[in-house]
Amino acid sequence: MSAAPTPLLRADGTPVRVLLVDDEPMLTDLLSMALRMEGWVVQTAASGSAALAGAQEFLPDAMVLDVMMPDLDGLQVLRRLRAAGNDVPVLFLTARDAVGDRIAGLTAGGDDYVTKPFSLEEVVARLRALMRRAGTAHSAGDNPVLRIGDLTLNEDSHEVERAGTPIDLTATEFELLRYLMRNPRRVMSRAQILDRVWSYDFGGKSSVVELYISYLRKKIDAGREPLLHTVRGAGYMIKAA
Repeated sequence: MSAAPTPLLRADGTPVRVLLVDDEPMLTDLLSMALRMEGWVVQTAASGSAALAGAQEFLPDAMVLDVMMPDLDGLQVLRRLRAAGNDVPVLFLTARDAVGDRIAGLTAGGDDYVTKPFSLEEVVARLRALMRRAGTAHSAGDNPVLRIGDLTLNEDSHEVERAGTPIDLTATEFELLRYLMRNPRRVMSRAQILDRVWSYDFGGKSSVVELYISYLRKKIDAGREPLLHTVRGAGYMIKAA
């Protein structure tokens, strides 16, 4: 059985700091909650100019930066940061999904790119990977591997194995499995899973959860002792056989 990943820490042992920049209050609130659940210190900004001020005063270990904002857009903010010698890892967050926009963001000095709608778990995982790669944060033992029985999931490489046999998962299947493995022996309701695995504004029905649980079972449990369990009327749980 595995516990949730240990909190990321700065070199001085204090919690990591993340500057969250977006002009959508609902999105900012949800992301802030998810990041604070990781034990991180979060500061928010709702404009490009506020982001520049926050980067200078708050000294974040990573930034989540929306591309479309009312004054300076995310690309302009990042160019100014890099021109000033600030190399803070930046995760772009935007509704744009064109290849050209992704290239523009990375060319400007961005480190990663997530498009809306997204899962909160994905944003957290990408930020963890960004800060570890940049050397701005570390975790006790620095082990990105979750383990339940003979099932392992590497949050950095996205490799999944059961009893040493590699298992290929889609992005959504991976996020669902990660969420369950981060909460071993806990019953997670369909509503909780929809909120954390899909997106803050996902408009689908809870039946999609049942569908993806069935996909996972075929890949994870087929021909083996089951790890995924349905708790009738309550939700789903993962535990060692």
